[in-house]
Amino acid sequence: MKAKRPTKAQRLSSTTISTLPQTIIENILCFLPIQEAARTSILSREWRYKWTTIPKLEFGSSTLSKGKNKEKLSSDIASARKNMDERCKLFNAIHQVLLMRQGPIHEFTFNPIGTYNCFELDQIILHLSRNHTVKKLTLAFGLMFLYKLPLCAFSLHHLRDLHLRSVVIDHQPIFSGFGSLRSLCLYNVKISKKALLHLLSNCPSLKRFSLEYINSKDCTINELFECLPVIEHLTFSRNFFYPRLVLDSIRGELPISLIHLKYFCYNKMDFADHRLFTFLVVLIKCSPNLEKIVLEIDDCLGDDVEICCGILEKYSDVRLEHLQELEIHYFSNLKHEMEFVKLIMARSPKLKKVIIHSLVEKDEESDMLKILLQAPRASLVEIVVRSMRNW
Repeated sequence: MKAKRPTKAQRLSSTTISTLPQTIIENILCFLPIQEAARTSILSREWRYKWTTIPKLEFGSSTLSKGKNKEKLSSDIASARKNMDERCKLFNAIHQVLLMRQGPIHEFTFNPIGTYNCFELDQIILHLSRNHTVKKLTLAFGLMFLYKLPLCAFSLHHLRDLHLRSVVIDHQPIFSGFGSLRSLCLYNVKISKKALLHLLSNCPSLKRFSLEYINSKDCTINELFECLPVIEHLTFSRNFFYPRLVLDSIRGELPISLIHLKYFCYNKMDFADHRLFTFLVVLIKCSPNLEKIVLEIDDCLGDDVEICCGILEKYSDVRLEHLQELEIHYFSNLKHEMEFVKLIMARSPKLKKVIIHSLVEKDEESDMLKILLQAPRASLVEIVVRSMRNW
């Protein structure tokens, strides 16, 4: 009996995505929203449970199907009822996904848009800590709501990446920390000084640290950096440093040399505050292996401009042997701003690029660029000026 020739569809199926290794299919499905990944179960019997093994889960208000009801809410009661319905649907979806899991969960993200209470999340974090080796956890709430992080979150001992936004950490500093943590981001987090320092001191492998809009009173510069001995990538915001961080402890040196630091970013820096300016210059001096500096200037007007210029003269012997790029946002072409850029260019033999996002007029930009091009430079650096006036 003559064998049947395979149909065109059968021939094509042998070269489709279904023939890829399971790990590659999982990686592809990770790029889809969880609800879209789940819909691949209808493709065939073979695909019915493939989505249940993807190691990356992300949940938020976008997880829910968007209805067609566009009626405006007429009262606070109606708005509250809508938030309650969304919360119930969201957590019901999360529980359904967790019940169908057939593989480990390595990344978990919870990013709701609503302002509703999320106490159900405590049990989900407890489940993750007991049943999965989660390596990356992101809890990102809106600025109007602060979620109280449960103590069981500190039982996620395999964490390598932790991102917390609008979270309260009010536990006594007795938790063990995260021995494997490499990256920590705290944004709009309320935490006591003792808990913050205890957390950082119990993350011995921490290499990336971002601290913005933090509510932690009376923490000093020295105390903070003593907990960051191997930090490589550092981001701060003025809302952390001032007025809640004590800057008076700076006396020309940090308590440790930041020999591992390669990237430093300072958002919303008050360039006219001589204490913050001193901190910036001292940090640069104590970071001999810096490769990139990013500064976002928030305010330059004040009585400390001449003092800041004096600070630059005091530290004019700074040497940045490995710095390759300097980027400054909201540059106003004031005296101490220009002197800072000149100092960096003169003391950085490997500097390749200076990017200035400028607030000045077009004709003033040309004069500013001309001055920088004529200034002493330790390397053949490319200077790029980009206007921000139309942003």
